[in-house]
Amino acid sequence: MPMYQVKPICGGDIKVDLPTCMYKLPNCHAQQQQGNSCSSEQHALQNGDVDPAVKALEARQDEILRKLYELKAAVEGLAKTVTTPDADLDLTVSSSLSSQSSTALFTGTTDLDALLGKDLGALRDIVINANPAQPPLTLLVLHRLLCERYRVLSTVHVHSSVSSVPPQLLSCLGPRHPDSHSRHMFQLGFTLIWKDVPKLQMKFSVRNMCPIDGEANVARFLFKLLAPYPSEPALATLVDSWVDAAFFQLAEGSSEERAAALRDLGSALGRSAWLSGPELSLADVACYCCVLQSGSAPSAPANVRRWIKSCDNLGYFSHAKTLLQ
Repeated sequence: MPMYQVKPICGGDIKVDLPTCMYKLPNCHAQQQQGNSCSSEQHALQNGDVDPAVKALEARQDEILRKLYELKAAVEGLAKTVTTPDADLDLTVSSSLSSQSSTALFTGTTDLDALLGKDLGALRDIVINANPAQPPLTLLVLHRLLCERYRVLSTVHVHSSVSSVPPQLLSCLGPRHPDSHSRHMFQLGFTLIWKDVPKLQMKFSVRNMCPIDGEANVARFLFKLLAPYPSEPALATLVDSWVDAAFFQLAEGSSEERAAALRDLGSALGRSAWLSGPELSLADVACYCCVLQSGSAPSAPANVRRWIKSCDNLGYFSHAKTLLQ
């Protein structure tokens, strides 16, 4: 313990002498200045200002994430041609970005994340194997409609099992786009592979490898990306019945079955402008393409010929029609 010297003073007061070197008093002015600096920084942060170091860190993180998303999209594209049975593609014909139109036919609310699952940075690939001897007109029409709604990266390939493909089939999805190498700019990938296959097949999500067989089933899948299927069971059944009639009777049926389907079309179109309600639906797309592909249009009833003209006026069917000429 330190010792203090106590000296008596007249009047009874006591004076205590403390060595000046024993204790060092804190610098109150320095603390006050430091406190003012901290309070000013807190005041700046409270006013919405961000530390420049934090801004630089956030910008660096955003750049890293962007590069990771681009890398992920590129890997998804490579996986499509490496890990699938179609790895022996020998010709890439065209890649296209179809611009979105200001007047889309289907205005219903469709969310790709809700329909196909959320997958940041990866392009959702739709890969279709089709025989050039039987061009899928229905899917080409739906492709045009999809391009009205989404940013679609469209690509045509020729498989080594096919010796030659007509020029109109090589360019059936549109011209090449200069930004086709930047897959991260697109929402959907639509890849058509001309291949010697007995039945059309679609593969969605290369990682899951879940194929869908048949043009009718693939058309149902693609149309759901455009507009929700009818919620009323009776109307949904009506659409499905027309799709089945289109492919099983008009396209693949006998002459008697084709004639019966045309009579049913004429009767239905006599009551309504479209097959399943006041608007164009998958039923109209499927039946139109199958009527044209079967060559039954010239001998069809008057109501059917008028309906074909109404479809032609929309513009979405014109490209598919040229493939038959």
